[in-house]
Amino acid sequence: MNVTNLIRKLLYYFNLESEIDDFDKIHETIVKDSVFKGTNLWILMFAIVVASVGLNMNSTAVIIGAMLISPLMGPINGMGYSIATYDFQLFRKALKNYSFAVFSSLAASTAYFALSPISTAHSELLARTSRTIYDVLIALFGGLAGIVAISSKQKGNVIPGVAIATALMPPLCTAGYGLATAQFDFFFGAIYLFTINTVFIALASVAVSQILKFPIRTLVEEKQKHIVNRWISVVIALVVIPSIYFGYNLVQKEKFNENATKYIRNIGVFEGNFLLKHEVNPNKKTISLTYGGATMSEAQKNRITEIAADFFTNGAIIRFEQGLSFDAFDNKNSEVENLKAELSRMNLLLQEKEKKIDSITERKYFGRQILSEIKNLYPQISTCSFSESLIFNDSLQTPENKGIVMFGLNEKISEQEKQKIEQWLKTRLQNNNIQIYYSE
Repeated sequence: MNVTNLIRKLLYYFNLESEIDDFDKIHETIVKDSVFKGTNLWILMFAIVVASVGLNMNSTAVIIGAMLISPLMGPINGMGYSIATYDFQLFRKALKNYSFAVFSSLAASTAYFALSPISTAHSELLARTSRTIYDVLIALFGGLAGIVAISSKQKGNVIPGVAIATALMPPLCTAGYGLATAQFDFFFGAIYLFTINTVFIALASVAVSQILKFPIRTLVEEKQKHIVNRWISVVIALVVIPSIYFGYNLVQKEKFNENATKYIRNIGVFEGNFLLKHEVNPNKKTISLTYGGATMSEAQKNRITEIAADFFTNGAIIRFEQGLSFDAFDNKNSEVENLKAELSRMNLLLQEKEKKIDSITERKYFGRQILSEIKNLYPQISTCSFSESLIFNDSLQTPENKGIVMFGLNEKISEQEKQKIEQWLKTRLQNNNIQIYYSE
């Protein structure tokens, strides 16, 4: 199969033209979903209450249910479709219904949270205030999936999935929470997230409508087309640029938290002092450390601060707080002295155990070290394994430590050379009790 046929086959699989629904049916569907009256209006009201209760009770399942029943995507797709087909009458209608839905949702959610006895900002509420470039990607590709599904004869269950992924209703209700509790950082963060979702779902509708060549519904001059395209570019820039900035900040915070975890693990025990508590603030780039033990000197604090330079390239502010201090007690108090001695002893035991573990780990690979050293003298040796074992005997009170070495040969070695190898190993291992085996 040549390259041309392969490309044609791929294009056949990605082709949408054979599955596009009738253009008039698509137009009717989008126009019907853009209107908020009757069924759509009641569903919107119920969805607002459900989403507000879900956010208030921090229930993910309830919030997902609200996103599924919310009809907010209808007028957004209507605005995108009308821009692509230059149907300005439909655009005005969709924008009017969209504005009505937004203000109704804000009013209802604000009233709910003003009356609710629970005003704590749970994790689900906090999640609706973060906005980054990743939200742009979610809204864009979610909107693309939605408009492609609307345009296809095989509708499937894509629209509910898009409603969950793009999450239009929860940010609106979170904005209502911000207004009700006078926390305007919640309001502006949630409104910006909602704006991102709206703009890029609409732009996805514009793009797909033009790619699939939906028919233009009205006569339009080239000058008007240029004006529309210019406004689209301005809106994209106004929405995307701040999201890139917030996305960069999010990445920097994650890096700071990751480096802070490594740093704290490194200074958990420092010169007889034990880290009792720590607090990391990536926004201010500060790390607060609370140590227990002897009162720390300025020199010790400076050394801990200097270690931070190895983990934070852009710097970090290290703050110290003194926790349990033995110096606050009377030095003659025997219990305190015993406790200090016990802590020191445990610290030494821990260090010794770590050294033993390291030596045992290295011992497993000692055969490789022997092979690298002896192969230069005896190239006939191709492999080497080394182990140590205890030899027990009824006549001995303590067992003998015996080293066992096995060499693999690619050529025979004379008995005289074997004796030299044995003598070399006894000197190298500092053990006269060695058993050597050779295998060809």
